[in-house]
Amino acid sequence: MTEQLPLLQLHHVTKKFGKKTALDDISIKLPKGKIIGLLGPNGSGKTTLIKMANGLLQPTTGDIVINGLRPCPETKALISYLPDTTYLSDKMRVCDILRLFEDFYNDFDRQKAEQLLEDLAIAQNEKLKNLSKGNKEKVQLILVMSRKAQLYILDEPIGGVDPAARDYILKTIIGNYSEDASVLISTHLIADIEQILDEVIFINQGKITLQETVDDLREQYTQSIDQIFREQFKA
Repeated sequence: MTEQLPLLQLHHVTKKFGKKTALDDISIKLPKGKIIGLLGPNGSGKTTLIKMANGLLQPTTGDIVINGLRPCPETKALISYLPDTTYLSDKMRVCDILRLFEDFYNDFDRQKAEQLLEDLAIAQNEKLKNLSKGNKEKVQLILVMSRKAQLYILDEPIGGVDPAARDYILKTIIGNYSEDASVLISTHLIADIEQILDEVIFINQGKITLQETVDDLREQYTQSIDQIFREQFKA
């Protein structure tokens, strides 16, 4: 049986901004069909890594390979990306944003998006500026998870929402990616998401310090992922 091609590979990737090294010679492989946590303290390099996977930043040295291809328009179409800041105009109505995504992405499932919005009682004729911060974040997540992508990259998807909304968001993530797709979640709210994770990557000061399955880590340390993280990164 041939080994399955990793969905995302970084080979000896370094990223410098002037004299500052944001990522320092990192190599990782993300398998298909997994939910993977990218975990590290603020300033550890998480967002830089995510932006490079999305083709928004180029590595100073090293290679990035997505489903066997170097970053290009074809690989961008494979990735559905939720940034940590909003990129949608507050003046737009939810239905306008649905139309925009439908026009822009061939793999956008409008029917699924409308069903998820209905589940949350978010009206399509509402302007974004009239929604709460939590509901804005839910709209953005629904848009991202309603694409039939190969890799979903979520940068702090639950940072600004209440605990009840977090549960809904996690269910939305679990229920809306296919078996051959993967989800990479960057967050500092580890206790809230660890129950859905298959693997974790710890990153600190631009270096990967650990990549392991959640089950193996819990067995090795007899602790939760949140406890292991606190131990590894305590000041």
